[in-house]
Amino acid sequence: MLIFLDLETTGVESSDKICSIGIICTSKESTFSKYELVNEGKKMPSKASSINHITNEMIKDRPKLKDSEAWALLQEHNNQDSTIIAHNVNFDLKMLGQSGFVWQGQIVDTLRVTKHLIPECEEFSLQFLRYELKLYKDEKKEALKYNAELLPHNALSDALHTKLLYEYLLEIKEHNELASLSFQNVFIEKFGFGKYSGRYIEEISMCDRGYLEWMLLQAKDLDEDLRYSISRFL
Repeated sequence: MLIFLDLETTGVESSDKICSIGIICTSKESTFSKYELVNEGKKMPSKASSINHITNEMIKDRPKLKDSEAWALLQEHNNQDSTIIAHNVNFDLKMLGQSGFVWQGQIVDTLRVTKHLIPECEEFSLQFLRYELKLYKDEKKEALKYNAELLPHNALSDALHTKLLYEYLLEIKEHNELASLSFQNVFIEKFGFGKYSGRYIEEISMCDRGYLEWMLLQAKDLDEDLRYSISRFL
């Protein structure tokens, strides 16, 4: 079973919670989807609502994740014969883990795999790749299959675009190779943010080595691929 997953949350801090979950399941025997709003006891801040358009009124009477149909579906297929496929899967698994769910199956991270296989992309957000790779050409037909609204930051819509991205990547590498790449660090050559945005890390290692050393020591939330890349240059 392939499980394309996306979550929306009340924010990205450690105290934040899941507020919606979108799942598309495909196998040789069947294909189906599930979308649910859930209430994990955390108030929806306006900042989060402005992104995912989910309000406190919408989740007020919704079940906890453990009491949802989506939870039961994930538990039913929580085995080595199933693969969760998500864009930045570590975030989704971390959020599920905070609610008590521990995934036992295989994993494909379309974000990391895309960075490996199509490094020339300017950005790697799901919405950017939707247009850059022309995934939108098949989205309306696919949306009808799964009763999905094509809205950015809607969990089912994003799960759908993750599926389309996976199928695009599957034309480059086989499934097992995509799974393997999901656990391999991406070598990043340029900074994408900060005072050295757009400049090569190798260049900065020669002219401002102390800055890179400071990042490794002080930036606790540093992206693991960037940490890996800086360490290689040092």
